[in-house]
Amino acid sequence: MGANTSKQDARGGYEWKASGPPSVSLDVLESLQTSPETDASRAKLIEQHIQARVTEELKKLQQRESEALKLAHDKTSSADVGDGKDKDAASGPTRFSVGKEVEELRRKLEERKQVRALPDGVENARSEVIRCLRENDRRPLDCWQEVENFKAEVKKLEKGWVDKVTS
Repeated sequence: MGANTSKQDARGGYEWKASGPPSVSLDVLESLQTSPETDASRAKLIEQHIQARVTEELKKLQQRESEALKLAHDKTSSADVGDGKDKDAASGPTRFSVGKEVEELRRKLEERKQVRALPDGVENARSEVIRCLRENDRRPLDCWQEVENFKAEVKKLEKGWVDKVTS
């Protein structure tokens, strides 16, 4: 390619020809000329060294990521166990905390599902409506008086409940 090329001598080594005097010591120049390493072998060693460093850095990054993930899981689990007062308002509720609140509300609702016996006045009016509808199965409109009595009893029961709740 150029006027000054490297030539292989009889020993199998290379004779380096430069345009000017060498800027390195003769010992370094001799060690380079007598070295059995070629450019390809040096490149291969450098590539292996780089790959080893990259692998090492990837392992470090994976370890950091796994630690960060574990820390995040610990924080979310401790936030779910806690009462939620120490959460930031900006972060908002998580799906775990919302699920926990829903389960708590369901439990409270199940505790409230206690059927109470109806007062005698309401029960009597209800049975009168049922009796009348059975007797007049072809003419249900004839039971309007019994239905009105039942409505009045229910209205009294509702009014008593509202008064109890509001006072």
